[in-house]
Amino acid sequence: MKKAVFYLTMLLSINISGQNGPLKVGVIGLTHTHVHWIFGSEPRGEIEIVGIVEPNKELAQRYADQYQFPMDKVYDTMEELISNTNPEAVTAFGRIYEHLEVVKIAAPKGIHVMVEKPLAVSMRHAKEMKALAEKYNIHLLTNYETTWYPTNHKAYDLSKKEKVIGEIRKIMVHDGHKGPKKIGVDSEFLEWLTDPVQNGGGAITDFGCYGANLLTWFMDGQRPQSVTAITQQLQPENNPKVDDESIILLQYDQMVAIIQGSWNWPIGRKDMEIYGLNGVIYADNRYDLRVRISEGYDGYEEQTMKLEERKAPYDDPFALFAAVIQNKVKLNKYDLSSLENNMVVMEILDAARKSARMNKTIYLKKKQN
Repeated sequence: MKKAVFYLTMLLSINISGQNGPLKVGVIGLTHTHVHWIFGSEPRGEIEIVGIVEPNKELAQRYADQYQFPMDKVYDTMEELISNTNPEAVTAFGRIYEHLEVVKIAAPKGIHVMVEKPLAVSMRHAKEMKALAEKYNIHLLTNYETTWYPTNHKAYDLSKKEKVIGEIRKIMVHDGHKGPKKIGVDSEFLEWLTDPVQNGGGAITDFGCYGANLLTWFMDGQRPQSVTAITQQLQPENNPKVDDESIILLQYDQMVAIIQGSWNWPIGRKDMEIYGLNGVIYADNRYDLRVRISEGYDGYEEQTMKLEERKAPYDDPFALFAAVIQNKVKLNKYDLSSLENNMVVMEILDAARKSARMNKTIYLKKKQN
């Protein structure tokens, strides 16, 4: 009897240890420089990078030198990585066009996937990815830098839960920088980021997706009634194939929204303004937030906040990815990283590109119950 209890205790401890151990992750592609994020995150302990797929060995060597991993950890194909390392999950840091292929290979093997924003280059690709994720019961998450901003979550709580500014009537989201070439992104990144096929567009895709993601979250998954967009190419010498300026207008039942994604901001920014009947919330950056409550015609009372990072695993994309896979966290349906949210994002982006191309407002069809 004592032996049986001993062995049962041992089995339970092994099982708990496995659930609490680091998630075994493969990194697919190194051409998206946001990949530095996962290498910086690994020392936290929630994940273990078991292998990397990158056929460009010169590029891989640069990362190996910087992050001190052996080149025998780098594979030419996903199939090689999977057969040699047996990852539980993979993260996609290559061209956006390649996201679909990553899911096609990973999903049938039960391997979970996180892609860097946006989910896909088009709604058609997104639908295929969603179908595969559902068929093979894998998690398919999308990572945005702004998901981890404490200010965005505080703004959500203040406006949606505490209703400190009254009913929301308008949200404005601004994202971007001077442009990929001007800020000096790596040549491997620049090559596809400014390609309309590989990236799905220019600034409208690269930075328009942030606003669509945040708005879908704020609207609890509600789709806009209409999407109107304009795009322009203000730096043809730097972005000859794609737009570098975009403005997207969204009309909802009781609210309007404006998304400005641009490669022409003189100063890089990722900020949001939420206007209610009684005041406004400014999420100025990752840490600084202001709340203004209206007084009279143009007066206001202002409160400023300097926020700290959120608690783990809500402060890091790969920590959250591991927590979701290990059943420690369950995402709400329209959470920022969720597949449901990002399917709406793709619908908005597709409509926005169509609107800009046709110079007309696109009305979204109502979903059938």
